[in-house]
Amino acid sequence: MKFNLDYKVFTPNLLVEIEKFAISTNVDESIAATVSDILQEVKTRGDEAIVERTLLYDGANLNKFDLRIPVNQIKEATTSISLECKAAMKEAIENVTFFHQQSLPRNWQGRNSHGAIIGENYYPINRVGLYVPGGNVPLVSTVIMSATLAKVAGVSQIAVMTPPNPDGTVSPELLGALAILEVDEVYKVGGAQAIGALAYGTESVKAVDKIFGPGNAFVNEAKKQVFSTVGIDLLPGPSEVMVIADETANPAYIAAALLAQAEHGSGKEKIYLIFTKKDHFDFVVEEIKQQTKSLSHQDSILHILEKGFLAVHTKNLEEIVKVANFIAPEHLELQVKNDDLPYLQENINTAGALLLGHFSATALGDFVAGPSHVLPTGRSSRFSSGLRMEDFFRRTSIIRYDQDALINASESALLFSEMEKLDGHGNSISIRLGQD
Repeated sequence: MKFNLDYKVFTPNLLVEIEKFAISTNVDESIAATVSDILQEVKTRGDEAIVERTLLYDGANLNKFDLRIPVNQIKEATTSISLECKAAMKEAIENVTFFHQQSLPRNWQGRNSHGAIIGENYYPINRVGLYVPGGNVPLVSTVIMSATLAKVAGVSQIAVMTPPNPDGTVSPELLGALAILEVDEVYKVGGAQAIGALAYGTESVKAVDKIFGPGNAFVNEAKKQVFSTVGIDLLPGPSEVMVIADETANPAYIAAALLAQAEHGSGKEKIYLIFTKKDHFDFVVEEIKQQTKSLSHQDSILHILEKGFLAVHTKNLEEIVKVANFIAPEHLELQVKNDDLPYLQENINTAGALLLGHFSATALGDFVAGPSHVLPTGRSSRFSSGLRMEDFFRRTSIIRYDQDALINASESALLFSEMEKLDGHGNSISIRLGQD
């Protein structure tokens, strides 16, 4: 196995080069145009357009009556998977449930300076759509990382979209997870056409209020284009991992972490290594070579090692923080000595997920730890967060003034109406005071 890997030495000027590398997966205009056509077809032709696109992109020859998977078929899927797999699913669901129950938004009320009652009420979104990538790598964990949150939030209607295999089937493991979660509205639809169906509705699919879930460039572009017609969660793109390693890091652990994200298969994954000990790099490269030989997705991995790998040598913790915060990676493994973890945890504030210590593999977060693995990518962790409970709720602010509170507020409120030259606003207050 022949490939060359090299590293760069950190300088402030390097950040410009890093930025170009980090955002190189951004969607081009040709994808946007294709997606626009697909969405318009789904909007105007409904199921017919979905059936045609499913044959074209997924190779599955379905009719419109095949799109929704029968409830009994979903339930029966649990009989075709092993007891061990079902136990693993339930364990993951338990941990995801526990984690997200801690951040359930809560209604509150208080009194402001006028003596008025103010507060917030949270309501679960009525109907949501969950997109789950399928195909050769059916993401069973994504079912758990999205549907569990919807269930904990109390969402009453959950519609799941996942692309079929060429023979028209869907992974029994994926269906089994949905059965365990008691989600029974599942469609064999993928790609931009799935997003269109959720946004606009078709003969078979009732439109939703908000769409969740990761996908390829076409799915993300579709989510962009339907936004405002329907809500969307975030735009998670190809997977990313950054490993920060000091002299205590095991080269085998480092290599395994990088390869785990490289194997996803979109061809646009990003893997970053930030290290402090130069000798480590050669050992990591050797481990990458050896471990890749035994992995089943070698072609995908080799492509990412060539196109999506970036290593940076840094001298100290301050330089590490600068690089990490600038890149804002989806997953960030801190394979450093325990004494440095508090400093890095406090000062690195842009990562989607922090995995602390030598034994906290990103794969644990992907599968079973608890936090949702639906996370921002492409430097968007600078301003957004991973999937969380509040995403499945809408918030309503509460204001209740009685007469005394109105009197207390009136002087300032009337001054604002004068400043903004909105006399109708002022009148709506003064008339309640018995003033002309």
